Amino acid sequence: MELIARDTDSALARMLDSYEHPAILVTPDYRILATNDLYRERFGLIDVSTGPARCYRVSHGYDRPCDQAGEECPLAAAADSGQRERVLHVHQTPRGEEHVDVEMLPVLDDAGELQYFVELLKPVPVAGSGVDERPLVGSSAAFNRMLGLIARVAPGNAAVLLLGESGSGKELAARAVHQGSRRCDGALVTLECAGLSETLFESELFGHVKGAFTGANYTRRGLAEAADGGTLFLDEIGDIPYALQVKLLRLIETGCYRPVGSTEVRRSDFRLVCATHRDLRALVDAGAFRQDLYYRINVFPIHVPSLAERLEDLPALARAILDELAGERSLHLTESALDLLRAHEYRGNIRELRNLLARGIVLTNTNVIDRSVIAQALATGEAEPGGRNAGDRDLSLRAVEQRHLQKLLQVYAGDKQAAAAAAGISLRSLYRKLRDVRQAARDTH
Repeated sequence: MELIARDTDSALARMLDSYEHPAILVTPDYRILATNDLYRERFGLIDVSTGPARCYRVSHGYDRPCDQAGEECPLAAAADSGQRERVLHVHQTPRGEEHVDVEMLPVLDDAGELQYFVELLKPVPVAGSGVDERPLVGSSAAFNRMLGLIARVAPGNAAVLLLGESGSGKELAARAVHQGSRRCDGALVTLECAGLSETLFESELFGHVKGAFTGANYTRRGLAEAADGGTLFLDEIGDIPYALQVKLLRLIETGCYRPVGSTEVRRSDFRLVCATHRDLRALVDAGAFRQDLYYRINVFPIHVPSLAERLEDLPALARAILDELAGERSLHLTESALDLLRAHEYRGNIRELRNLLARGIVLTNTNVIDRSVIAQALATGEAEPGGRNAGDRDLSLRAVEQRHLQKLLQVYAGDKQAAAAAAGISLRSLYRKLRDVRQAARDTH
């Protein structure tokens, strides 16, 4: 325990060491009075050489309280409610920026008056702000809302339903739930539900015995058994055919199942996490998804934001993806390249961003991925030769190119020189291509 102020109540300060998380003692005017050993191990010593240590300055580098700097302030919320409050913040640490689950506990005196706050800081090890290698990367408001919900639900055993567009990172969110749970030492077992026939679904989930059906030449353990003691992740659960849903419901309700071709009833104790890009409520109303199954899996829904909802995370995501894909190569992404990436419409979300950067790595001749490389990657990705003949393909490629040039002109606010440079063509070629666009528009009227 470290006392920051000499007049601190030593009994209250000693209390900090009874907590199993890093903790600080704070006054209602944000002054840090004491820290426990776990805090110093995780976040280091607090510098008081320049004046009183305020929690917002130490954690964020702010010169004012969090709620005056555009963030939620757990201290202000706890002061208003008189109860413990909780919020997810990005804190400055000796290792760089890290997500921290902050819980603020009011401490009252004998007269019931507010005296201090105990602030518990629980690091969230499943996410990063782009400063290290972690599966989830981001710091936007939408990302933090999702991560805050994951941090709340992960330690328990409630079923989690992840909702979001394809490619938005639902599988990584499922992994974060597993890693933050008490079952993290067990297995995270994934079943991709889309496109499974009834026989294959049962065989994958429940396993089968030798001779159970044609081609069953050996006994196979199912994923339900493999998930015992861990987490079962059912991806795209909205695509399970109606006839199979009752079998899944029985497993979820009882924990019991029978391998295909066997009369032996087995049990499995697992934490259930499901994900879908579909509107399950609408499927229930249409009679395509069982209502009882819907309420079994929808205990704690979490929205996984699309890339469009967290576009401010794109630079950190891009750098993390490049570090992963580049191997031993040290690649640099220029700001102008990032401008092009921000202007793109990501129907495939983070998965599409990953594909674009993978193409950029192939297309660059140096260790720099600049705007011309990204422009080529965009054009390559949009050019799909699915036409019936060469003429159709030429028209398709021309339309893709024209759309891309229009996007570049929007990004560079009509600056044709900059747009031409980004597209990797001469200014004269840009004018010619734009003239073709205008001519094509006149021909259609």
